[in-house]
Amino acid sequence: MSSSPLSGIKILDLTRVLAGPLSAQMLGDLGANVIKIERPGTGDDARAFGPPYLADSEGKENNNNSFYLCANRNKRSVTVNIAKPEGQEIIRALAGNVDVFMENYKVGNLKRYGLDYEAIRKINPDIIYCSVTGFGQTGPYAPRAGYDAIFQAMGGLMSVTGHMDGELGAGPMKVGPSIVDYMAGMNTSIGILSALYHKKTRGGAGQHIDICLLDTVIASLSHYLQIYLVNGKTPPRRGTWGNGGMPAGVFRCTDGELMLVVGNDGQFARACVVLGVPDLANDPKFAKNNDRVVDGKEIMAIFAGLMLKSKVAHWLGELEKAGVPCGPVNDLAQVCADEHVRARGMEVKVEHPFERSLSLIRNPLTFSGTPVTEYRYPPRLGEHTCEILSEELGYNSAKISELKVMGVI
Repeated sequence: MSSSPLSGIKILDLTRVLAGPLSAQMLGDLGANVIKIERPGTGDDARAFGPPYLADSEGKENNNNSFYLCANRNKRSVTVNIAKPEGQEIIRALAGNVDVFMENYKVGNLKRYGLDYEAIRKINPDIIYCSVTGFGQTGPYAPRAGYDAIFQAMGGLMSVTGHMDGELGAGPMKVGPSIVDYMAGMNTSIGILSALYHKKTRGGAGQHIDICLLDTVIASLSHYLQIYLVNGKTPPRRGTWGNGGMPAGVFRCTDGELMLVVGNDGQFARACVVLGVPDLANDPKFAKNNDRVVDGKEIMAIFAGLMLKSKVAHWLGELEKAGVPCGPVNDLAQVCADEHVRARGMEVKVEHPFERSLSLIRNPLTFSGTPVTEYRYPPRLGEHTCEILSEELGYNSAKISELKVMGVI
């Protein structure tokens, strides 16, 4: 079997919470050697983000919770107090022998400790130093802190998400998961991989990568923001309605709901046949998608009435046979039980010291030649401190013990 795509790449990961750790996990999945730096005693802030927690062998909950577990597999954890000079020296020593340095501290914080890009570049001129922050390294908001929901609000995502005006509960709404963190994590991985390619295959130099959550969410608005840039009008909130073809949205059936997206005129005609109203496709008001989109309320109301005549399974089967895109509205239990999801192996099992068969979400990338096959459990706090300090820096047991007494590790 071929080696993993990033075998031989070494990453020093000083990121916390979600966006940065997700990216470092992605790179670890691809074979990079990721050394995660955590604060002694408390560790990554995500470890305190609430239940559920794993229980240890004595049944006691600990700092291995779901938020932390989702973003930290395939790493080794080292505890270092970077507020102490000895801790800063450990980070600098480790940085001298890595390809990538990742951090998500507030702008200027690491400079106080001599761990900013300019300081690390003096130690390792070829370093790829990636900073993940809420507002970026430049601009009037750069010093501010922030979390995913703040950027959903400030970046415009909430303004176009939620029930339509006039409906019960109308108003801006946050997307459920921390979607901006996830997208920023992907952008971080893309940036680091691009910089590695530039350096290793093009003979380029190391560089500083500036990943910003606000930039990320604005870019993610894609066609919504482009509408505003073209005509100066903000698209309205559309609830569960689709964003192109029409009719598209969640429709109630006799025993539940399904999501239907009619993407073109051919699909509309076939959907009309399935619903028992073939002549509707020839109605001048609905024959062309542009006409259906301009005033979607009427066609959505017609389809809503027709869908109420049968069960979800009936409509899904008939629409699928007709080649009309649709799907059930699944909860997470139904997602995990879905035969296709199971066939794709989206849930993987790893052996954890506190859970013999811990379920994790597999890496979504699928390679024919270099598949992701290794899933090592998210490390316990400081689990690899002695190992890394010994292997990477040559510290003996006496020095490691002294650093522990000093509160450095």
